[in-house]
Amino acid sequence: MPSIHGHEVLQMMLAAGESFTTGSLTAGIKAKFGADARFHTCSAVDLTAEQLVQFLAERGKFVARAEGFTTSESKICQH
Repeated sequence: MPSIHGHEVLQMMLAAGESFTTGSLTAGIKAKFGADARFHTCSAVDLTAEQLVQFLAERGKFVARAEGFTTSESKICQH
């Protein structure tokens, strides 16, 4: 199974145009990419959806909102 870059999840969030919670984002990732999908980033590999959400949060990729969080284009590295 090929690995999916975390940028795709951030793009998914932008396209949705809504706020997420950790649970709703994890569920959305699994619905779009599959429950068994694995993810990678510029500095991590073989992450589950849960691990990816935690990784992205720890690196400041989310923007807090009153009803949860989202992201912005500026949070996605361009390489």
